Amino acid sequence: MRNPVIGSIYSFGASWLWVVTECETRGPEKRARQCLMFISSKFQTFKHDTLQSPPSSLLSRWRQDRQMRNPTVRPCFSKSIFLPWHRSANGRVLSTASDASAAPNQSRGGLPRFYSPVLPPSKDNIVRLQGDEFWHMTKVLRLKESERIELFNGRGGVIQGCIQKINQTGVDFIALEDPRTFVTKNTQWHVFAAFGTLKGGRADWLIEKCTELGASSVTPLLTDRSPTISYNRVERLQRVILAAVKQCQRLDEMKLNPPIKIAKLLPVVCDTKLSFLAAAEATSLISTLSSLEKKDSGLLIIGPEGDFTEKELTLMTTAGATPVGLGPCRLRVETATIALLATLMLWSDS
Repeated sequence: MRNPVIGSIYSFGASWLWVVTECETRGPEKRARQCLMFISSKFQTFKHDTLQSPPSSLLSRWRQDRQMRNPTVRPCFSKSIFLPWHRSANGRVLSTASDASAAPNQSRGGLPRFYSPVLPPSKDNIVRLQGDEFWHMTKVLRLKESERIELFNGRGGVIQGCIQKINQTGVDFIALEDPRTFVTKNTQWHVFAAFGTLKGGRADWLIEKCTELGASSVTPLLTDRSPTISYNRVERLQRVILAAVKQCQRLDEMKLNPPIKIAKLLPVVCDTKLSFLAAAEATSLISTLSSLEKKDSGLLIIGPEGDFTEKELTLMTTAGATPVGLGPCRLRVETATIALLATLMLWSDS
C-alpha cells in the first residue's frame, strides 16, 4: 500500500507551494516532520512543538481526496494546501497549474516516429521492427500494444499504424492506411568539413545539427592537418544521424559520405555553380550573398583546427570556391559549419 508523505515543495518564482503527495517510502511520519522542520527553519512559520507528529487533519484530507479521484491523476491545486506567503500582491492565491487538455503536448509534432527501411505496401499489412528501434519503442518510450505510431523509410515515405504485438524479439506493426510519399525540398546544400580530429562529442554535435538544419549530405574532408578519421566513428555518426532525423521530423535521411581528400574534392568544386569556402579575413558571408543571385544548392567547405594550408586554399579557390568570412572571432570547426549552413539555409528559403 502506498503511504502518504507530506512536504513536497514546489518552487514558483520567489514563493513556495506545499502540497500533499505520496511516495514509496517507510516512515511517513518521520518524513513529514522533517519537511515541516525544514519549512520552519526557513520561514519561521511553524513552532517546533507542532512537529512532534504529522497533522492528522492533513493526512485525513489527503486520504479522502485520494479515494474520490482517479489514482493516475495528480491532485489539483484547488485541493492542495497553500502556505500564506504564496499569494500575489493583491492577496489572491497564485496558481501554477496548467490545463493539459487546453494545450496538448506538441513536443513530438505528431505521433511517435520510428525508422524502418521497409514500409507496409498497403493498409492492414504488417512489418516487424527489431534492434534499436524495438528497444527505443518498448524500453525507452514504453509503448504498449494498440498504441499508434508512424514509420518512415528515410526516402520520403511515411505510414501510420499501431503496435499489434510485442514479444521479446520485436514488435509487429500493422498499417492503418496506405503509405504516403512526400517530395523533399529542392534545397541541396552539401557539407565538406574536416572534423576528423574533433574530440569529446563535438563531431557528433556537428552531424546532429547539420541533420536538423536540413543539409543534404556531410562528407568528412581529409586535409594536411586532419589526415584521418576513424571508421568506428563513422558507424557511430550514422546512428547520430538517424536519431536526429527522428527528432526533427525529417522524412529524408541525411547522407554521410565516405571521407575524401582535397584532390578528389577539386573536380566536385569545378562542376558546382556555387561553392563557399570558410576562410579567415575573407569578405563577409552576408556581403557575398547580397551580390549573388539566390540559389538553393551548393557546397560548404570548412577546414580543420588550424585551418587549411595556403596550398590547399589556393587549390580550392582556383577550382572555383568562393572564400567567405564568418566574423572577426576564431571559430571552432563545428561552430563555423553550423553558422555557414544556417545562414545559407535561411538565404535560400527566404
